[in-house]
Amino acid sequence: MVDQVGRRNLGIGIGLSILTVFLSATVAAVGKHVGQQVHISAIVMAQYSISLLFALPPIARGGLNSLKTPRPLLHLIRGVSGVACFYCYYLALQETTLVEASLLRNTAPLMVPLVIMLLLGERLSPSIWPPLLVGFIGILLVLRPGFQTLSMWHVFGVLSGLGLAISMVTTRLLVLEEPQSRILFYYFLIAVMATLPFFIFSGHKVPDTSWLWLLYMGVVMYLTFILYTQAYRYVPAATLAPINYFGVVFGGVLDWLIWGVTPTGLTLLGVALVMCGGVLVLRNQ
Repeated sequence: MVDQVGRRNLGIGIGLSILTVFLSATVAAVGKHVGQQVHISAIVMAQYSISLLFALPPIARGGLNSLKTPRPLLHLIRGVSGVACFYCYYLALQETTLVEASLLRNTAPLMVPLVIMLLLGERLSPSIWPPLLVGFIGILLVLRPGFQTLSMWHVFGVLSGLGLAISMVTTRLLVLEEPQSRILFYYFLIAVMATLPFFIFSGHKVPDTSWLWLLYMGVVMYLTFILYTQAYRYVPAATLAPINYFGVVFGGVLDWLIWGVTPTGLTLLGVALVMCGGVLVLRNQ
């Protein structure tokens, strides 16, 4: 019975994670497009402001007691790391391909074990490392052609991966003690407060043609945050980490369909290894 429950939880966690990654890829494509029309701070601000509005009703129903938290510092770390992740990610998207930016953001799974060891002092199961290694090799194969002109924008991509890794680990810690409504509320509130100064001082206006795109990003990202938080109620961060590699696959498809970026043979080989990295983690459970 325990094994059946464990497999069921694993399946639910993996399914939620894959859906989250796919929706995130569509948001990234929209962000790359609308980023040519508005300042990055406007994209991040719209994303978190809309999400905050959705998160208010559950908190309002619970009253002031629903705001009490035993882990304020953990909420702060998650909020700041999340903002850093998206800000750096959208910056990287403007000057690199969707595949490159997605790959660099997805260095997060490789950083999760290090974050876990540094923050929690935990030793990881040896079975986690082979899938991570396979995924890492795939990332190198896909990214290698783009690294012929390595720039600061690639550095932003790597920083977005670090921010995501910290967010992944802190999310897992929070869901063990906090309700989802409180986790999301503090995340969005902290994110809005952290982004607001950049938005105000940017001085850029948002064109009328961009509002619908920004609305899509905000609504869909709120949905991904819910799915993302739920996934970590079923499966640990280190186990789900390789599933984020599928974002590279989705990003490659959107790159091809929208911007006409045709993958090379080396890219396809890398994508295959990325997918294997995600599948292998299932065989180790």
